[in-house]
Amino acid sequence: MTPAPFYVVKCPDCSGEQTIFSRPVTPVNCSVCGATLATPTGGKAALRGELLRTASA
Repeated sequence: MTPAPFYVVKCPDCSGEQTIFSRPVTPVNCSVCGATLATPTGGKAALRGELLRTASA
């Protein structure tokens, strides 16, 4: 089984970039402004921010 990738997401509020896990179990907030970047869905995250690229662990 291939590990789930990480996402580099751009915050829609402050334009900061943050690396997050693609399958979070809790909401992910921007470390700069606190805006919600992703919410859990039971699988891959529902992104609010812009997906810039993916990366492997």
